[in-house]
Amino acid sequence: MDIPGGAQPPRETIGGSVKAAGEAARPPVVLQVLPALVTGGVERGTVDVAAAVAAAGWTSLVASSGGPLVREIERAGARHITLPLDSKNPFVMRANIERLGRVIAEHGVDIVHARSRAPGWSALFAARRAGVRFVTTFHGTYNGGNPAKRWYNSVMARGDRVIAASRFIVDHVVRQYHASPALIRHIPRGIDFLRFDPARVSAERQAKLAREWRLADGVPVVMLPGRLTRWKGQAVLIEAIALSGKRDLRCLLVGSDQGRGGYRRELEQLIARHGLETVVHIIDHCNDMPAALKLADLVVSASTDAEAFGRVAVEAQAMGKPVVATDHGGSRETVLHGETGWLIKPGNAPRLAQAIDAALELGPEERHAIAERAISFVRSNFARELMCARTLDVYREVLAERPLVRAGVGAGGNGGPGPGKVAA
Repeated sequence: MDIPGGAQPPRETIGGSVKAAGEAARPPVVLQVLPALVTGGVERGTVDVAAAVAAAGWTSLVASSGGPLVREIERAGARHITLPLDSKNPFVMRANIERLGRVIAEHGVDIVHARSRAPGWSALFAARRAGVRFVTTFHGTYNGGNPAKRWYNSVMARGDRVIAASRFIVDHVVRQYHASPALIRHIPRGIDFLRFDPARVSAERQAKLAREWRLADGVPVVMLPGRLTRWKGQAVLIEAIALSGKRDLRCLLVGSDQGRGGYRRELEQLIARHGLETVVHIIDHCNDMPAALKLADLVVSASTDAEAFGRVAVEAQAMGKPVVATDHGGSRETVLHGETGWLIKPGNAPRLAQAIDAALELGPEERHAIAERAISFVRSNFARELMCARTLDVYREVLAERPLVRAGVGAGGNGGPGPGKVAA
């Protein structure tokens, strides 16, 4: 499928700057696109990279439908452009090609970086039409149960470079979408260690949350952070708490239902059926996750579907907390089994109950040793600064390639006449 309209005049890179035909060299312009700037790992990564682009002296743009994180984008020295990129309506998506095209032309965008599928399709066509580089971040496995779904997902494998948050995702993109391994860059998500540092969380911040959540002194806290959605495994944790027979603890499910009222009611009914109303509490979105994690004695990631990365486990370890995570996907790369936590079979409530018991029985010395190993592990591998530096290296890499002189989008893999294949 070819894109209507011709490419813009080719641009070349000179000493880290970009120069179009007849123009003086200037800093590159990067446009990130995503549906909205609400909460989540995708959004947080977008903010972090936007700040790094601005700090490098480049022009940093973010396009989305808006949200509470817009202020952070602007505070970072980037500019936010509001477009209806959260829509999956085909007519809106087609109109977004034109909208993004105008943004590219007006701001002299050199790289379009797509972070989600619906806006990714609009961004792909707009970038190819303008003859600028197209980068994607493949954030999840996505549901690819039929050919139509796999084709829809495939836009995230069509970049000139495809960023993958874990080796698990690298393998998934190659296996499912036939992307060329040469075009994939493994860049784990980064954690802000100025926020997720146990030494920086005051007793007052912890006490405030403890009062709000009515936590009694000395009662162990088991916490599952994550939005209320079925695959995050909240129901599995409730079953595990019931099987453990423990009533002298508090289990906190921390995360917004984001409009999934039906699933929240299911969880409340499950809690009531097991008589756990005084044990398991559903907490809405928390604005101070470092303090929340510091309150926990154990952090659980019970996802029944494979996590692309496993941000919860990394943030918990950064706070020195033992974790229990499911033994698949990115969690195998973010948790050291038997050293910083435990990996268990997905959906296995009895095994989760055993792991919870083992974690809560740790003595002070064992708990301290786990904390030291966990903090050292994540600081060495998952720093925000490292993620941003590697992402900017990807941008420099694509800018240094031969300029695009023809626009086109095919239907195959990166190595063939399809995703990411652009004649030079």
